[in-house]
Amino acid sequence: MRPVTPAEAAADHLAEADRLEQTAERYPQDAEHLLSRAAAHLELAGERARAGALYDRLLADGAAPLEDPALVRALKAANLWEYGHEAEARAVIDGVRAAAPRTPEPWVVAAEALEAHDELSAALETFTEALGALGVAADPDREPPRAVGPVLFGRHRVRRMLGAAHDGWDALADRLHEGSVPLDELHDPKRVWSLGSDDPAELAAEISRLRAELGGYRQLLSRPFPVAVLHWPAGELAELLADHPALAAEYPSHPEHLAAVEGALRELAASGTANLGVVTGTVPAYEAFAAAEGANPADAALLPQFTTVLASRGRARAWPPAVTEPCWCGSERTYGECHGVR
Repeated sequence: MRPVTPAEAAADHLAEADRLEQTAERYPQDAEHLLSRAAAHLELAGERARAGALYDRLLADGAAPLEDPALVRALKAANLWEYGHEAEARAVIDGVRAAAPRTPEPWVVAAEALEAHDELSAALETFTEALGALGVAADPDREPPRAVGPVLFGRHRVRRMLGAAHDGWDALADRLHEGSVPLDELHDPKRVWSLGSDDPAELAAEISRLRAELGGYRQLLSRPFPVAVLHWPAGELAELLADHPALAAEYPSHPEHLAAVEGALRELAASGTANLGVVTGTVPAYEAFAAAEGANPADAALLPQFTTVLASRGRARAWPPAVTEPCWCGSERTYGECHGVR
């Protein structure tokens, strides 16, 4: 098979960015996710100014409220730095840090932007501030939320680069890490030297480690969005069945629906399916989707398509949550006290 040339790859990214922008016009309620993905494709195509324009469009006065404005700002900063606007990028990152967002993604993007430009001390400060803002205690005996894994891993990596000794947060990172290569080895600055070694044994060992890492990356990249199951909150399900009673066969009652969601996810997990998630439906979104597809919302065959589209737009929550995290069903109990009970 003929390899893809850089020009062809850029053209593919530009085409995907155009497609995502057009989709955002059709589904303005998902513009934040769709345009952020479009901007990422533009960055990969080398169109960084155009990507910046999309970030500015999302952040503009009068634009629709964003679910995670700090993340959009962090992405904008990382992009700015890559095409020579270092001072502006630093200012935006400082603003993200001052806002102390309560989600891990903005922190990771901001810290990794600093790390990528050899600002290791500032990157470490940012990762550490993130753990404080997210309420993660440096206690290796406590189970941290999975969502903070990238923060812990990034902080571990930077501390290894700086030669710092392990602390409680590094122990948490080790606990969360599931790869076959330990974090200490994965983040060892000396690994790069082995690639230039004349010793065949050292080269073979490094190739084995790299293959193990790439295997994990391929598994993640092979499925760009989760395999998701559709969840209806009680009020939304009641409205759905009132508007479309033919769907009652799919949803005999709300408790049975919740049990079916958890059961389906556990069956998928038991079969070896990875990257699972839950998407939460609303009646207006479902009916708008049906109208866009020219379909009857009372047709149960439309439900899996709706689920897949929501997952592809980044609307899925990873399953299972940690036992100490809120349950996916929306109850006020933790997952361990609710649907996580076995």
